[in-house]
Amino acid sequence: MHIQETRWSGTSAVAADGGGRGVTGGGGRGPAPARTAPLRVDAQRNLEHVLRAAREVFGELGYGAPMEDVARRARVGVGTVYRRFPSKDVLVRRIAQEETARLTEQARAALGQEEEPWQALSRFLRTSVASGAGRLLPPQVLRVGVAEEAAAEGEARVPAQRTQPEAGRSRSVRGAGASVAGADREQDEAGVAALLEVVGRLVQRARDAGELRPDVTVSDVLLVIATAAPSLPDAAQQAAASARLLDILLEGLRSRPA
Repeated sequence: MHIQETRWSGTSAVAADGGGRGVTGGGGRGPAPARTAPLRVDAQRNLEHVLRAAREVFGELGYGAPMEDVARRARVGVGTVYRRFPSKDVLVRRIAQEETARLTEQARAALGQEEEPWQALSRFLRTSVASGAGRLLPPQVLRVGVAEEAAAEGEARVPAQRTQPEAGRSRSVRGAGASVAGADREQDEAGVAALLEVVGRLVQRARDAGELRPDVTVSDVLLVIATAAPSLPDAAQQAAASARLLDILLEGLRSRPA
């Protein structure tokens, strides 16, 4: 999130040269201290620890897990977490956006590298389940998937939130906080839309080839990803359980000869 970087925006002005000397000031004064550069490195390292810990904790316990659990897993103080992410919602959004983007890239890779429609779909499912991304899917992905497919079948489309009456619109945009929240929602929606579009192409190709049951939807495929990645304490047991469960689910998705 861009708001996390403002704390460090001024640190790049102070750096050591190749000989380890600081940047000199005007008027022949001595070298200025370059003590902020190591802090930037430490801050970046802490951010990486927090993000890794958040993925693990939310993947195991869900997005309801407290920030204290994330801090404990990252081995930092909870204040460090809040300095980078002012609220839990900001951290949850960051993780959900990254995992949605990861799934989208996995789907695009399968679509571009596998010529056979069923192999492309099954490759996407196996890759995404193995990565554990399904445990971190934002809840709105499945809801949006259902709404999109209902609209495609000619059912009534639910009006988008941004098409509000003017009176409601004028109230909703008051203040900088509302503008930031609206931008975040638009970013979330754009990421979800990209994921649904590319998974929809995988699904349609497999349907057209007669290899996927005609009643299987994009939402069904995303539900497979979400359910075929159980969280178990032993990594080897978890991988084996995921592979076994996915084999069963894939068999259920395939069309059967009449």
